[in-house]
Amino acid sequence: MKKVLILGAGMVVKPMVEFLLNNKYAVKVATTTKEKADRMIKGHPNGSSMRWSTDETETLDKLTGQHDIVVSFLPYRYHALAAKACIKSGKPLVTTSYVQPEMQALDTAAKRAGVLLLNEIGLDPGIDHMTAMKVIDHIHSGGGKVEKFWSLCGALPAPEDTGNPMKYKFSWSPKGVVLASRNSALYLKNGGRVAIEPVNLFKDRFSYSFPGVGEMEVYPNRDSISYMDIYGIPEVSTMYRGTFRFRGWCETLDVMKALNMLDDTIIDYTGKDYAGFLSERSGLGVSNLRENLALKLGIPVSSVALDSLEWLGFFGNEKLECTKTSPFEITSGRMISKMMMTEKDRDMVVMQHIFLASYPGGKKEVIKSSMLDYGSPATNTAVARTVALPASVAVKMILEKQINLTGVYRPVVPEIYNPVIDELRKLGIEMKEEYGLPESEIINM
Repeated sequence: MKKVLILGAGMVVKPMVEFLLNNKYAVKVATTTKEKADRMIKGHPNGSSMRWSTDETETLDKLTGQHDIVVSFLPYRYHALAAKACIKSGKPLVTTSYVQPEMQALDTAAKRAGVLLLNEIGLDPGIDHMTAMKVIDHIHSGGGKVEKFWSLCGALPAPEDTGNPMKYKFSWSPKGVVLASRNSALYLKNGGRVAIEPVNLFKDRFSYSFPGVGEMEVYPNRDSISYMDIYGIPEVSTMYRGTFRFRGWCETLDVMKALNMLDDTIIDYTGKDYAGFLSERSGLGVSNLRENLALKLGIPVSSVALDSLEWLGFFGNEKLECTKTSPFEITSGRMISKMMMTEKDRDMVVMQHIFLASYPGGKKEVIKSSMLDYGSPATNTAVARTVALPASVAVKMILEKQINLTGVYRPVVPEIYNPVIDELRKLGIEMKEEYGLPESEIINM
């Protein structure tokens, strides 16, 4: 029986544990939270767990040697640690995280060891790469060029379960969601580079209506321009990767940034309440704080952003349960305490690719590739399914020798994306493609 070692037991791991056990693999989950792993395994005879932390490197080396493949769901900064253990033991590694420089630097060593280090095989990154490359390769095979490309994705509560002014609840790594709000962004628009500083990230947004969901907002996702090379489309004049949110999130996070509520500076907040914290951040008195904030920021007193701060309790007199800490910890902690999905909620994943393709002879077409997937914390969330199952399928295919590559990879080559896409379709995860659409279907940002 093939043995799989999973590092970490976070919010998206459960569907992988279930998939691998159902496919008759032995699964060991090594994590600091053994109890969470045990709840996923549910006493299955082929499943086991152990308490392990990233500073136990000798134990990691030993475990890697005892298994046929390793999957890392650790925070991204620890993937290189897992990769080095895999190279030492000659075992493949799978992660759903972006390729960091430390990982890319291991490419030569992995090839020498005959080891595959497969990254970015989740949802975003992951399904987005595979389904984009499928269409891009189709366009290129017909002698065409990709003139414009938009790739949009969001993990959100279903419209009926939004439940707060931001219309957002956390269905995956909550700290990761808030941390991502501090990113800068870079994209290509009609041949020109557009660089967005972190403070302006949520100001640079546009509206998009997705069938079955309705109106949402989109803001840019990190560095889009690097994907011209990753996807092999140097000819493109617009290259944009974006994140979906319902209206309310962008406005609120923009105000939080303007007030430095996501700052990392350590400050002594002993004895302060939430209104006192907001007063300190804004430089305003506690009296008539909402009205004075509206004046300071130049926004209506009835704005969604101020409704959100009110709903989170930042105008209230509840005491902070901390002494010396950062504004980021206070703000993110409050959001997490009030905005987690419950078992009664339904979540969804929305993904949209839009291509403008041109061909010899002057023909042009718009191609759309779309996915809407629903889930629930009571079973498996949509985000957990769509992150974990692509990685699970890849694990299965590597173990069955259907993927035989070595070195550091993303799933942007046909040897990976074709079989994984086919298998995901059987699991109910699929992008619906529409060809031959008119140019009026492109996005006007």
